[in-house]
This record gives sequence, C-alpha cells and structure tokens, in this order.
Amino acid sequence: MILSTLDWIIIGGYLLLSLAVGVWASKKAGKDTRSFFLAGGNMPWWLLGISMVATTFSTDTPNLVTGLVRQKGVSGNWVWWAFLLTGMLTVFVYAKLWHRSGVLTDIEFYEIRYSGKAAAFLRGFRALYLGLVFNVLVMGAVSLAAVKFGEIVLGIPGWMTLTIACSITLAYSTLGGLKAVIITDFVQFTLAMIGSIWGMVYILGLPQIGGLTNLLHHSNVVDKLALVPDMSDPNIWVPILLVPLAVQWWASYYPGAEPGGGGYIAQRMFSAKDESNAVGATLLFNIAHYALRPWPWILIALASLVVFPELKDLQTAFPNLSTDKLGHDVAYPAMLTLLPSGLLGLVAASLIAAFMSTMSTQVNLGASYLVNDFYHRFIKPDASEQQLVRVGRMFTVISIVLGGGLGLMLTNAGQAFDMLLMLGAGTGLIYILRWFWWRINAYTEIVAMVSSLFIAGYFNFANTGLEGWQKITIGAVITTIVWIGATFLTPPDDEEILRKFVKKVNPGGLGWNKFRESGNPEPWSVLNGIVAMLLGCIAVYGFLLGTGQLIYGETASGGMLLIMGGLAAFRLKKRFK
Repeated sequence: MILSTLDWIIIGGYLLLSLAVGVWASKKAGKDTRSFFLAGGNMPWWLLGISMVATTFSTDTPNLVTGLVRQKGVSGNWVWWAFLLTGMLTVFVYAKLWHRSGVLTDIEFYEIRYSGKAAAFLRGFRALYLGLVFNVLVMGAVSLAAVKFGEIVLGIPGWMTLTIACSITLAYSTLGGLKAVIITDFVQFTLAMIGSIWGMVYILGLPQIGGLTNLLHHSNVVDKLALVPDMSDPNIWVPILLVPLAVQWWASYYPGAEPGGGGYIAQRMFSAKDESNAVGATLLFNIAHYALRPWPWILIALASLVVFPELKDLQTAFPNLSTDKLGHDVAYPAMLTLLPSGLLGLVAASLIAAFMSTMSTQVNLGASYLVNDFYHRFIKPDASEQQLVRVGRMFTVISIVLGGGLGLMLTNAGQAFDMLLMLGAGTGLIYILRWFWWRINAYTEIVAMVSSLFIAGYFNFANTGLEGWQKITIGAVITTIVWIGATFLTPPDDEEILRKFVKKVNPGGLGWNKFRESGNPEPWSVLNGIVAMLLGCIAVYGFLLGTGQLIYGETASGGMLLIMGGLAAFRLKKRFK
C-alpha cells in the first residue's frame, strides 16, 4: 500500500522533531560522560518511567505479541507476562541498591562487588559481550521488525527503512546522549499509545470484523481467547504457564527484565534524582508495560485471524514481501494497511518512533559499556571527558550499523526472542544472589556466562528434538549446577572489598553478617520488599486480566479481578506511604 502525502508529512514531521530534540540536548550532552550516558543524573521518576516503557515497546513488540496470539492464543503471552515478577523485585528490592552503588554502568558494579584480576576480566569481557554481541542481537531483532514494517506498510525496501530511521536515531543519539533519548522517548510513547488505541478502534469497526462482539464470536477466534491455557493438557500449560512463572523469570537474563535489575533499566535508575525517583520510575514502568499496553495489540492480533487466517493469505495479500520474512508476526503490520490516510501516517510514525526509541537506548547503553568499562578502564585510563564522549559517539555509530545489518539477516521476531532467552538461561539466579550472599564471586559469573553460551549454542544448532521451553529449562538447570560448583571450587573475594561494598550499598541479610559493621541501625528491608513485590504483582495481574475479562463481556469475573488488583494496590500504597 502506498501512503498518502498526508501520511508522509506526519512521518516526516516526527523525524524532524526527533532531530531537533537531539540538537537542543547536544549543548550539555558533550560536557562529560555522566551527562552523555546518565543525562546528568537529575531526571524525575515520571520521565524515566515513561522512557523505560517506550524502550520496551519497539516495532517488534506488537509483532511478537501477534505471533504468540495467532499460534498459541492470548494465553501465549505468559511467556513475557511472567517477567513482571522480576520487574516488581527490581522496584521494591534492587532499585535503591543500584542507586546507592553510584556507578555509571551496571558493569562497573563488578569492581565494587568482586575483587582481583577476575573482577577486572569480568568487567572488560562483559562490556564487550553486552556492548557488542548481546546488544547487537537485541537491535537486530528490532531492526527485523522495521524491515517487515517498511516492506508491508511503507511499501519501500527494508534496507531503505532502516537507513532512514537509523540515520535520524544516530543523529539525535550521538548529539544529545541519554537526555535526548529520554525526551524523545516521551514523545514516542505518547504517539505509540495514541496510534495503537486509535488503530485498534478503527480496525474493530471494519466491515470484515463487524465490531468487538462479532470478533469474539468468530470461529477463527473463539479458541484463542483463554487468558490461562488449558490446564487439562500438560503439553499446553506447562510450556505456556508453568515454565515462565516457575523458571524463566528468574533463570533468564532478558533485556528490560534482568533478574536483579540491570541493563537500560539500571541506566535509568542511575539517571534518577534520588533513590525515591529510581523506585518510582521502575514502578511506573511495570504498571504501564504489563497492565496498560497489551490489549490493543492483542485485539488487533485476534482481528488478523479473521482477515488473514493463514500464512498463505498474508503471502497472497503481500506478494512483494521477502519469502524469508513471512511469518505470523507480520500479521500486525499487515492489519495496519487497512487504516485510512492520516491515521495510517500517525500509526506508522508511532511504530517508527517505537523502533527509534529502542535503538537509541541500546546504542547509548552499549556505548556506555564500551567506553566506561572497556576503553576507559583498560585502553586509555587517562582519557579526558571530552575524549570519552567522542569515543562514545564513535561506538554509537558502530553499534547501530551492526544491529541494522543483523536485522536484514534474521527472519522472525520469535527467533530472536528465543535466542535471547537461551543465551541467558541459568545465569539469572546469580544476578539475584550476588546482592545477598558474599560467597558469589567473579568466577561464578564467568563460568556461568561461558557455560550458558556453549549450552545455548548446542541447543540452537544441534538437532535435539526438544521444544523451546525444554531447552530453556534444561539449559538453566545445567548452567546453575555448573556455576554453583564453580563458586565453591574458586577462592572467595577479598574481604576488604566485601566490607566496602556492604558499607556503601548496605544490602543487608544473613549473607553479609560477617562483613557488616556493628551498630548498623538500618533494618533489612528485603523481606518487606518481597511482600510488596507480591502485592504489586497481584495488582498488575488483576488489572491486566480483569481488563481482558471485561473486554470479553465477563463483567462479574472481570470486576472481581479489578477489585482484587485495586485492593492489592491500596494495601501496597498503605505499606509504603
């Protein structure tokens, strides 16, 4: 479908606005690394929370949700809904600990928590691994969705879409640093929410759909509506519900939901004005990410089963779509082609904005690792702040080129999602325990990281005959056994380093008793934090599932779930007011 002149004006206007923000923010971004990578460290909670949400909503997110709904039903979304458990732990346990650490990046944390050459090696290796390998893989998944979006909605080759969007992203990211990223994230989130909700309303009103009621009773849709999978069939509920809730949320390292906090979530917490703003930002993120955004995508995904019930229907409708890019995930951009002029431009701009928000965050985060934790730490320790900013801008360019190039090679969103889960399987528990048990050391993380890489490589390239959830579970168990053994077989960290860590961060708990100074008056807050985490999860899941039941016309059960969520939220507020 060819966009109208009005559509292109809307898209062009957004791109120019993003560039203007970068130019405006560039006046202070080049001052020093803290300004470039942490926006000066004085950002408010609401702006940081929205930035986190905007970053997790990329062009591939609705595509991923659509693919899950079309193949596994609405309940298939538990594969990512389960990460709320990690998110709420970050809110009520890890956010304040991260902010107290005072580091520029979460990788710098290694040399205040661990000691010796092993800690230095881990910091440098992790900077290269996350800054290049892992970060580029994330950007590749995001770029893949932009390629499909460009070929289906914009009607231009995928490489051209990437070139234009990446060029603008590169411009404002290199000019304005994290401050430009955060401010444009606010605009991007606003556009994205307006576009997804308005687009959903229009699509439900199409003659082919005939409204919400007709959609929910359509023969292609009725067996996809369950919010919880069929509990009578273990082959269905075990991989969809049990594994994500029992294993995946704590065992896998996934961007935006890292066990123990980390990545761009940690970067936003470091950028907060103070500890309370760091907590508030992560709480807002988890509420909006899980309870506010999913339903417009889900309803459009269900509608796609009416308009494009099979892959062959998508292939027929879009014969110019590259064969290797055809999958259920392209049904989302396919549905957007049904939108009228003007609205299509707005939705297209919102999805381009979503792509740019994620890419800008990833390139800034990756550059912060490569500059602060590799170049400055190991290559040129005496580099000036201006030199470090220049090197950061250079790494930004390299990262976005590699990420965009990988996007042209991948074929579907689920492929990248599964790969990311496998790469981190079994390492997540370390990122939790290192805050509360002194015996976790640098060798623990090194061994876990290496073993998970080998195990992920084996399961992804060997013909094992195992399902994806089985690979993740087995990989997590094997990796965990390996790193537990390595912990006890390797020497503990230097006691002086551990004492300094406890004094600075005050993680508390029995695991640090031997290193705590006597007379420390502050009680251990983790147990209260876990109770708050459970209340937060009940509140968000209540709102998420209650909204779903109301949409389905189940007023009684929907109302009960919303009341349950409201009571949990009220109790949470009373506990932490």
